[in-house]
Amino acid sequence: METAAVGADQLEIQLLRDGARAPERSRPGDAGYDLRCLEPVEVAPGDRAKVPTGVAIALPGGFCGLVVPRSGLAARDGVMPVLGLIDPNFRGELAVTLLNTGAEPFRAEAGDRIAQLLLLPFWAPALAVVDALPPSPDDRGASGWGSSGR
Repeated sequence: METAAVGADQLEIQLLRDGARAPERSRPGDAGYDLRCLEPVEVAPGDRAKVPTGVAIALPGGFCGLVVPRSGLAARDGVMPVLGLIDPNFRGELAVTLLNTGAEPFRAEAGDRIAQLLLLPFWAPALAVVDALPPSPDDRGASGWGSSGR
């Protein structure tokens, strides 16, 4: 199909099947790129479905993608994607696992926006197993889960 031209601030996108649409931001300045379902899908209450997008991407080294909810879809219908991580070496089709937490069946038509793709830099240092960790700079130490109060 097509591949977008690559430049300094561009991400290569491949449309794998007819009807696939490149991820796009709804408004300038939005952080997430909308992902659309390639074919109609219905998800029963309490069920989940793997939904193809027909899109593959080539993330550069040091960047990953997260599949995250569209806030309106989650608030209105109780439908959200199961958080998905896209590694920079993955070149397959992006799919979204939708989970219906609502009380009614959810139906999306081909081309409907179902999730967002968020692109993030990441750090992957070498790991070193040590006998003890250095103290935290604020004396918090191992305290957590409510240790700072309400």
